[in-house]
Amino acid sequence: MASETPKVKLTGKTHVKPNKKLGKKDHCQLVTFDLPYLAFYYNQKLLFYKGSDFENMVKKLKEGLGVVLVEFYQLAGRLGKDEEGVFRVEYDDDVEGVEVVEAVAEEISIADLEVEEGTSSLKELIPYSLVLNLEGMQRPLLAVQLTKLKDGIAIGCAFNHAILDGTATWHFMSSWAEICNGSPTISTRPFLERTKVRDTRVKLDLSPPPSNGNGTANGASSNGNTSPQLRERVFKFSESAIDKIKSTVNANPPSDGSKPFSTFQSLSVHIWRHVTKARSLKPEDYTVFTVFADCRKRVDPPMPDSYFGNLIQAIFTVTAAGLLSGNPPEFGAGVIQKAIESHNANAIEQRNKEWESAPKIFEFKDAGVNCVAVGSSPRFKVYEVDFGWGKPEGVRSGSNNRFDGMVYLYQGKSGGRSIDVEISLEAGAMEKLEQDKEFLLPLV
Repeated sequence: MASETPKVKLTGKTHVKPNKKLGKKDHCQLVTFDLPYLAFYYNQKLLFYKGSDFENMVKKLKEGLGVVLVEFYQLAGRLGKDEEGVFRVEYDDDVEGVEVVEAVAEEISIADLEVEEGTSSLKELIPYSLVLNLEGMQRPLLAVQLTKLKDGIAIGCAFNHAILDGTATWHFMSSWAEICNGSPTISTRPFLERTKVRDTRVKLDLSPPPSNGNGTANGASSNGNTSPQLRERVFKFSESAIDKIKSTVNANPPSDGSKPFSTFQSLSVHIWRHVTKARSLKPEDYTVFTVFADCRKRVDPPMPDSYFGNLIQAIFTVTAAGLLSGNPPEFGAGVIQKAIESHNANAIEQRNKEWESAPKIFEFKDAGVNCVAVGSSPRFKVYEVDFGWGKPEGVRSGSNNRFDGMVYLYQGKSGGRSIDVEISLEAGAMEKLEQDKEFLLPLV
């Protein structure tokens, strides 16, 4: 934890509530799209900005948070259960609200955080490492750490993943920034009626684990004892690199008349093939590709982009390592495209019904054997989150919910079609990936 390291010193903790009395709001039932994430950890994001007026920055951020929480009040609530064991978000004016910690790390500069390797230096700047979403019954659903750097500010956020996905996370962040940047209102209000997308009441017999008092759930870190040593690295693909990857994959269009491969499909197969090669898998070994797909426009009826909650599902596809590596890239791109295209409203409905008939709570690392799993999206406008002191110098994920093969895609800082690729891999495989000229060549 940050308080145990000399680099980052915690200087205070407060709680921020909506700046208007809202009374007791109707309890918001968690739905089938939310519940599988109860055994994931809080979703962590870090944004860092240049600036020297830390005290005024903190004041503006807290005031803006109080305003934006009027609309996004669920983030100021707590997880609870009704008498039948159905999970829900509960809010009234007596809850503590969002936890805001202030800290100082004047030895750490923006440049230190822009390095491409590792998340260990970031871990101290983001709250709630190894805290399970289920603990939202006892803790805030959003925790923020504001850290004074040598030449700027780091804003570390931990969101309870059982109540929102990436689309909702960045909707909230951009709305908070809008208020801080002088707008009297947010441009898009959140759509809070989860039961419009699914109203099946699923009862789960789950209780939060006891906390050991240092911010980690007892037993939560025990998984790390058997996990391989992971390394995290950011690979920054320029606009021209992305174009090169896409044109290579689309050089031989499929003869069956299917659509050209998208940027996402092209980059995904590039990563999948080269990670598979770096793992030195046998030709007969299976490898799984997983994408956490936004279903807002896939469900029937479609939901608005402003739907606040989880409206994602994991789409899995599998092939043999030898087939993936031995065929040209359009083979793997076709496998991915087919899986994504077929995940329509009927497939979503079937998945929901299967899960509701036999609910299973997954752990974040249950994404499949020899897996490459893609989360986040370069469509999120993360470099447009401007609180009034310019665009962020960098945007990163924290250490939570990482496993061998987890990939986060972000809009590249240089804009346009550039994409930053955060990859977590077993150390030996990462070393081979870093030396793979075909993987790295487009970076130049």
